[in-house]
Amino acid sequence: MKYIIIPGLGDSGSEHWQSYWQNLFPSSERVIQKDWNNPKLEDWIFELQNLIQNNSEPMILIAHSLGVALVVHWANLHKNPNVKGAFLVSPSDVESPSHTPESTRGFSPFPKIKLPFPSLIVASADDPYVPIQRAESLADLWDSDFRNVGRLGHINSESKLEYWELGQHLLKKFELEIKS
Repeated sequence: MKYIIIPGLGDSGSEHWQSYWQNLFPSSERVIQKDWNNPKLEDWIFELQNLIQNNSEPMILIAHSLGVALVVHWANLHKNPNVKGAFLVSPSDVESPSHTPESTRGFSPFPKIKLPFPSLIVASADDPYVPIQRAESLADLWDSDFRNVGRLGHINSESKLEYWELGQHLLKKFELEIKS
């Protein structure tokens, strides 16, 4: 299974678990955005769609933060049978000015859709960008499974997770469920 790594606002730096995973999993590829700090939804969807359509093998989308909103918007516009699932970590609440920066407002509102593939939202109880109850309600909205992993902040570089073994375990379990 190929992993498509989808960072959020500002990209995922070298100390982010997504970067560790990209180095760990040879079957992974990262979406590259032209402007990580001034996100434009149409541009970000274009880059994701381009990467997905240029891959012919089964894949799991591994998104973080604003990347989660990107996946949902992409799924609302595009279909690809090779996308077998989405592992969605720390969705930023782009609809809430008190939780996310103004630069993310172009990703709101969230599409109110059932995702066309299995998905798992992994969230932290003390994420400053989305209250845990809101993350759980997004899981309900998108018909995603939900996992509260405790107090890990925004599950980013500041969380100092490196290879984030719990996340890897959740991903492998999710992948096995997709394959069965």
